[in-house]
Amino acid sequence: MKINWKVRFQHGPFLIALFSLVLLLAQQVASLFSLDFTVYSEQATDIFNTVLAILVAFGVVSDPTTTGVTDSKQARQYEKPNGVK
Repeated sequence: MKINWKVRFQHGPFLIALFSLVLLLAQQVASLFSLDFTVYSEQATDIFNTVLAILVAFGVVSDPTTTGVTDSKQARQYEKPNGVK
């Protein structure tokens, strides 16, 4: 698996997704040790987790080789992933 990490770490949506994922992971690990970071209510925490999950999904589907969150014109014309025979 060849990934250009230098480019990934310069891409805003990827960084937001990574940060969101780290927050979700930290919350899960804390719950293993019975630590509760619920500041308000459980419902507010669930909403916060949902927003973080959406940000993770947003960062996963965005193309770091283009500006913004759209695919390049070339990528939009692919019928199958590039490099697949």
